[in-house]
Amino acid sequence: MPPRVSLIVVAAGRGVRLGGATPKQYLPCAGKPMLAYTLESLSLGYDFSPATVVIHPDDRALYDNVVARLSERARAMFSEPTHGGASRQHSVRLGLESLRAANPDIVLIHDGARPFPSPALVRRAIEAALRHGAAIPATPVTDTIKQVDADGRIVASPDRAPLRAAQTPQAFRYDLIAEAHARAAGADLTDDAAVAEAAGHAVYMFDGEADNLKVTTMQDLTDSEARLRARASEVRIGQGFDVHAFAEGDGVWLGGVMIPHTHRLAGHSDADVALHAIADAIYGALAEGDIGQHFPPSEAKWKGADSSIFLRHAAERVRTRGGFLAHLDVTLICEAPKIGPHREAIRARIAEISGVSLGRVAVKATTTENLGFTGRREGIACLALATVNLPPEA
Repeated sequence: MPPRVSLIVVAAGRGVRLGGATPKQYLPCAGKPMLAYTLESLSLGYDFSPATVVIHPDDRALYDNVVARLSERARAMFSEPTHGGASRQHSVRLGLESLRAANPDIVLIHDGARPFPSPALVRRAIEAALRHGAAIPATPVTDTIKQVDADGRIVASPDRAPLRAAQTPQAFRYDLIAEAHARAAGADLTDDAAVAEAAGHAVYMFDGEADNLKVTTMQDLTDSEARLRARASEVRIGQGFDVHAFAEGDGVWLGGVMIPHTHRLAGHSDADVALHAIADAIYGALAEGDIGQHFPPSEAKWKGADSSIFLRHAAERVRTRGGFLAHLDVTLICEAPKIGPHREAIRARIAEISGVSLGRVAVKATTTENLGFTGRREGIACLALATVNLPPEA
């Protein structure tokens, strides 16, 4: 019978060393908040049950934005967070208490600002915890280390051969680390290995990974973004086009926003011509057909459906394939209604549904100078382009 393994991701810190008002784990990195990459990577390593992310009580909206950008598997794993405390140690203790009812065999504890834990690293962590009860990943120290006094004078040059740089995920028998954290309440130890050591437990080391860096400075964030973009270096552009005719009504759905008008748009779903075109553009970039293939109009359950379902699914397909949406460019073609007053609301809604930042969504509008069916005010057309970054195909 496989061990019951739980996971705690510590993401309650304020990231003060990076500067700025937004905690570092929520800063954008290659199209998504950095924490989203951490959670996605961990979800590929093991089927954790349960898993929780410890967040600051003020960060729920930021966290929900992260979850919206996860794949379906990761979203299900990390749906409900735990509120943290005043220190990292306090936050981990609260995370451990949230797992008490599940009573797992093993628990892994990982820093939210380490976005590159590999599945192999996760497996080594679990194996080491089963073998030793308490173990952490670490890498050899390659730089010469100097010990200095308060004035900056070098007072010693320790031998670096026995030194190691600690990483996460740190792995423990659940009962061992839960008891150790309860006994250490109020102390200010820097990692969970130190908490276990303070309780008298031997902590062992297993091989960490050089790529498993912790983002601490702005340069770290820049380097991480470069690495992520290199992983998804294949750039694809998809095109989508859609048309819907007017029918009797009092408003149209465009880009997920209801705009008052003298008519509505006719269609099997809510006939949101913009969201349909964007979704088809994304499917095109992925070479995965179109909306009709994924959501056949012959199926009654899509009658009157909210078109955000279609765009959200298309964006999910990009994440499932390890890529990200780099840009969405939308052109609405109509004589009326006027798009200008609603442009920013449409941009914001498209960004929300597709899980990208607002700066990656462009919305434009044009007329056909009274020519054609749009010029005769018989309907609305939309052209969309989606730029998608994917890992190169093998």
